[in-house]
Amino acid sequence: MAIILGVDPGSRITGYGVIQCLGRQQLYLGSGCIRTSGEDLPLRLKQIFDGISEIIRQYQPDEFAIERVFLAKNADSALKLGQARGAAIVAATVANLPVAEYSATQIKNAVVGTGRAKKEQVQHMIQQLLKLPAAPQADAADALGVAVCHYHTNQSLVALSGRATTRTYGRYR
Repeated sequence: MAIILGVDPGSRITGYGVIQCLGRQQLYLGSGCIRTSGEDLPLRLKQIFDGISEIIRQYQPDEFAIERVFLAKNADSALKLGQARGAAIVAATVANLPVAEYSATQIKNAVVGTGRAKKEQVQHMIQQLLKLPAAPQADAADALGVAVCHYHTNQSLVALSGRATTRTYGRYR
């Protein structure tokens, strides 16, 4: 019955998504965006840290997963993104949460089935997988995708370790 907090970091908009895993079922608990204001990067990083810390207090997750930095064309943007990730990761480690990191390709592959999926495809699949009435906002959908990817990765690791439930005569044991 793990609760997973997924984060899609950004220096202006950081998406978050929280799911609860009950066996093979994934339940939507909440999602949204932390929108930073101002031009001062250190203050925006503090807003991200404070926002993630508040979400952790509110949902009490057991695990934390975040998207890895990708290689950007603009070095300044990549550095700011890395700093935003750092603020979110520090909030998780202050709360003693284990941190997992996934590339955008891994996340898209886990959610859509292809690592080259478009944002709209991720939004649609998140809506379907979590049985949401409408597609979530793009950054929130990406964050939920991070959480779903983490869940699927953990399920795969459990299966590979031989501790997975096995199906015998139509029942799970």
